[in-house]
Amino acid sequence: MKKVTVIGGGTGSFVVLSELKEHDVDLAAIVTMMDSGGSTGRLRDQLGVLPPGDLRQCLVALSSAPELWRKLFLYRFENGDLQGHNFGNIFISALEKVCDDYDTVIDTASYVLATKGKVIPVTYEKTHLCVEYESGQIIKGEGNIDENNSERTRIKRAFLEPTVDVNQRAVERIDESDFIIIGPGDLYTSIIPVLLVDDIAVQIKKSKAKIIYNLNLMTKAGQTSNYKASDFINDLDRYIGRKPDYVIANNGSISSSIIDWYEDHDEKTVENNLRSDSFEGTIIEGDVINRTQIEKNLSDKLTRSVLRHDPIKTSKLLLEIIS
Repeated sequence: MKKVTVIGGGTGSFVVLSELKEHDVDLAAIVTMMDSGGSTGRLRDQLGVLPPGDLRQCLVALSSAPELWRKLFLYRFENGDLQGHNFGNIFISALEKVCDDYDTVIDTASYVLATKGKVIPVTYEKTHLCVEYESGQIIKGEGNIDENNSERTRIKRAFLEPTVDVNQRAVERIDESDFIIIGPGDLYTSIIPVLLVDDIAVQIKKSKAKIIYNLNLMTKAGQTSNYKASDFINDLDRYIGRKPDYVIANNGSISSSIIDWYEDHDEKTVENNLRSDSFEGTIIEGDVINRTQIEKNLSDKLTRSVLRHDPIKTSKLLLEIIS
């Protein structure tokens, strides 16, 4: 059975994990632990816990428990003192307070949700993502970076403050992997934070695993403004020291109303220029767009993407590579 490891944050990894779990692969997710926005950020600040949001989404994605449990862990309170909080985040934070170590937290949540695969935090230590832009501006905190939509210069460097030790389980998993899937997800707030933890990039660079990158559908203001496909690849190479072996890129049509929504946020479709840029890996194109209307909880104050990868379409292309 092929060992497949997904690297990223909760929303993007959810797309990949939720469908791949139904197939004959040994599946694991190495998850960023730098989230500081929304419900997760409030819990970090008020309770001093590790950020639970990305872990929670990956656990739910891998869950084979009855639908009620999955709905419960995704439920977001709409009013009262808990407005904006996610039940799953509160559950994981409460586990952290009563368990002796974080491995027990993950094991317990995995048991409750009957996960088909492993969820591995990239670190057990508390840290914040920071970025420095070409303009000289430095922003600290994943949530602040994610909402820093007015900055238009490129990110010159990303770093963690403070630096943290890696979870050795993540290192071991990379070493054992046959395939490493990166993304989809925001490059600088979901993917690169994982790569900044000591030993992760080194292990990926020397790994025997083939790397598959799910190219983003749209640019992200304040992170990847005006990026083309080659810019995403070059930034990954800068942090890993290795380019992906495969890139999955969308060639499906996007409705004008969605394009207009993104243009209003100064974001646009990612142009696939990899062939003209002499990318040496394999480019796989397909319609990977989820055209189901995404409902937004009114208590969720964060700006969310309205366009997402479709789990079934994406997994079909991934399985063509893996098998």
